[in-house]
Amino acid sequence: MRVRLERRVDVAVPPAALWDYATDWPRQGEWVPLTRVERVDAADGVGGRLRAWTGVGPVGFWDPMTITRWQRDADGGGRCEVLHRGRVVRGEGEFAVRARGPEASTFVWAEVLVLPGGRLGALAFRLVRPAVELVLDAALRRLRRRIGPGDPARSH
Repeated sequence: MRVRLERRVDVAVPPAALWDYATDWPRQGEWVPLTRVERVDAADGVGGRLRAWTGVGPVGFWDPMTITRWQRDADGGGRCEVLHRGRVVRGEGEFAVRARGPEASTFVWAEVLVLPGGRLGALAFRLVRPAVELVLDAALRRLRRRIGPGDPARSH
């Protein structure tokens, strides 16, 4: 079974600044809870590979990903899609930055996850989905605080 999660946040920064921050893979640990992201190769764009460790200390899991779409828009925004190839997280993910003017953007984070365990897995996910959405929302609020006006992260 597959399930789609989508969360979004408006951010008062130009689309290019938000795109550059969100796709600076190693910096994602600044706003994604309990996660650190590493490049597997140096490529940005289609075919680039990353991996994310989610957990605390040695307890957690790797989420290997391959970039399947990399689109930059003329307004500075863009869209990046990945294929999650791990044992725990499988499916597709997407980050999109949409311009709301020259100094404002919307960040969209979507995941289409392949749930293990058939009906039992689907039932279990229904129970944990609200908690997963709370974590994603907290990450997006953190993203907005980190990159928002007056934050040192914006100058990078």
